[in-house]
Amino acid sequence: MFWETVRLSLTSIRRNLLRSFLTLLGIVIGVAAVIGMLTIGSGTTEKVKQDIAKLGSNLLVVRPARPDRSGSTSFTPRPLTEKDVAGLRSGLENVRAVAAVAQSTVRVVYGAQNISAQVTGTDDEYLAARDWNLVLGRSFTESEVRGGANVCILGETVRKQFFGAGDPDGQSVRVGKTSCTVIGVLESKGTSGFGQDQDNVVMMPLLGFQRRIAGNRDIDSINVAAQDGVSTTQVQSDIEGILRDTRRIAPDADINFEVRDMTQVADAMTSATTTMTGMLGAVAAVSLLVGGIGIMNIMLVSVTERTREIGIRLAIGAHERHILMQFLVEATVLSLLGGLIGIALGLGIAGLAAVSMSIPFAPSLAVILMAVGFSAMIGMVFGFFPALRGARLDPIEALRHE
Repeated sequence: MFWETVRLSLTSIRRNLLRSFLTLLGIVIGVAAVIGMLTIGSGTTEKVKQDIAKLGSNLLVVRPARPDRSGSTSFTPRPLTEKDVAGLRSGLENVRAVAAVAQSTVRVVYGAQNISAQVTGTDDEYLAARDWNLVLGRSFTESEVRGGANVCILGETVRKQFFGAGDPDGQSVRVGKTSCTVIGVLESKGTSGFGQDQDNVVMMPLLGFQRRIAGNRDIDSINVAAQDGVSTTQVQSDIEGILRDTRRIAPDADINFEVRDMTQVADAMTSATTTMTGMLGAVAAVSLLVGGIGIMNIMLVSVTERTREIGIRLAIGAHERHILMQFLVEATVLSLLGGLIGIALGLGIAGLAAVSMSIPFAPSLAVILMAVGFSAMIGMVFGFFPALRGARLDPIEALRHE
């Protein structure tokens, strides 16, 4: 009986194909908007997670900061020093790397070519702290770090600019006014979430950077990587305690540094993108209600057009529940067809957006099933009143209807 009702519903839909298409168009647009928005939002969230992960896992970044001076902004933060780095290395437990970092944007020259790149002065623990591997060559040796040797490691963007796909090992490039020998090439990390090319970088020993590039002994930041499974909150507390001691800050005084937990940053950004995705999905879902109203309208028209047919069926023995089921199934089938087309359209739009925006294509099976279920529910809810109206027609009055 049920499948016969479905067959009759499909026949009725085919009989008025254009009208049926225009009716389900509202459902198609609504479902496509919801699927597209939520899929794009999921891809954006995934992209944020990937960008944060590129910075290194369980990473905490220590930077100089202004203490609270009642709104004053003229105070210059006290730079970090080697004493701070040494204190962290000797006092911290459950960490796998502590790396001092100083950076500056410098013109790098090779032959007749040049490029403006971020030059990073650091030590041999930096790659471990940032989860960054080498694709060619080697890292700095301990003696090169201690002596500030004229050696450097190139990012992929710099390597391509000067050497294409070739091996630059042993070649000399000029960083600012200093010539250094290339000893390795970093793996590509791509663009960060802030639009910065992370591969446009040249790494060199910190002491050499300070002497020949910066002209001072300042340290811009200290990267601390906690071991897997260790709470970064506890490590952050330990860092603050150690730096209070090395920088001679009283327990009740404001600190002149900041510790940024990249895990917390990732959680905050993920939460923000998830909330925004939910809001966009909710706005898009409003169009589903519009589509449901369209289905109710067309089903009322259908009941009116088929009043005589309903009277004949009732006269030959059909019950009210049979008429109710027929129109309810017809509305549900119509809505489901719109939902299936909308899902395909929404996934197509999300796929195109993923390619154009360079974000992962991250469809969710739960969202797709929810869209199918919601489409069916829209058909049943908005189709119930017209179906009930048709089922309650008086057979005699229905047969008299022209």
